[in-house]
Amino acid sequence: MMNPISPLFEKIDSSISKKVDLIEKSYIRYAVRAMLACLFLTLGTAIAFSIAMKGEDIAHGFGKMLYAFMFSWSLVMILYMNAELGTSNMLYMTVGVYRKRLSVSLACKILFTCILFNLIGGVLFGYFVSLTGPFQNLPADNYMFEAIATKLNKSTIQILVEGIFANIVVNTAVLASMRMKDDAGKVLAIIFIIFIFAFLGYEHVIANFPAFSLAYFASHGTIEAMTAGSVIHNLTFALIGNYIGGGLVIGLVYAWLNNSKSNYVD
Repeated sequence: MMNPISPLFEKIDSSISKKVDLIEKSYIRYAVRAMLACLFLTLGTAIAFSIAMKGEDIAHGFGKMLYAFMFSWSLVMILYMNAELGTSNMLYMTVGVYRKRLSVSLACKILFTCILFNLIGGVLFGYFVSLTGPFQNLPADNYMFEAIATKLNKSTIQILVEGIFANIVVNTAVLASMRMKDDAGKVLAIIFIIFIFAFLGYEHVIANFPAFSLAYFASHGTIEAMTAGSVIHNLTFALIGNYIGGGLVIGLVYAWLNNSKSNYVD
C-alpha cells in the first residue's frame, strides 16, 4: 500500500524545489529575496513601534496591543512578495532533508545564505528607516527603547524557550496559510496567528535583526543594555530556539506524521 499523498506536503515540496532551483541558477537573486524579507520586516517593525509609542500615550498597555497587531503584517508582506525568511526556511530545509528532496549540505547552504542576507538587510534597512521622521529625537524612556532593553536583559533559558515558541507560531502561520484558498482568509490567519508571538514578546531571530538595528541607530547607540555581548547572546539563543521550534517541532514532526500509510495526512 502506497502512502497517501499529502496536499500540504506537495506544496511544501514544490516550494523547496523552487528555492533549490533559484539558488543554484542565480545565487544573487536568492540573496536579494532574503534581503527583501528584512525590508518588509523593517517596515512592519517601524510601524509597530511607531504606533505603539503613540498608543502608550493613550493608555499603558495599549501600545503593546497595537504593536502586535501591526507587526503581524510583516509576514503577510513577506509571503505575498515571495521574500526568503530564515525562520520559515528552517522548516523547509528540515522537511527537505527528511523527505530526501535535497542534501544536508545544500540545505545548510540555503539556510545560511538566507539568514546571512536577512541580517544584512535588517541592518541596512534598519539604518535607513532610523533616518525617517518618526525616529528622530526620541525620548530615552520611549516604548521601543524600553522593549529592546527588555529583550536584551532576558536570561539564556528564557530566550531559548521563547525562541522555540516564536517559530512554532511563525511556521504554524505559514502552513495554515498554505491550506487556504481564499486570500482574505490567508491574511486574517497570518495576522491573528503572528499576533500570538508578537504580543507575548517571544524571540524571533530574524525579526530582531531590524529591531535591534533600528533601535541602535535611532538611539545613537545610547541604550545601556545594548552591548555587543548582549546582542550576540540574544541572537544566538533565539536562533537555536527558532530552529528547534520551526525545524524540529513543526517541520520534522509534521513530516514524520505525514510519512504514513494512514489516510490521516495533512
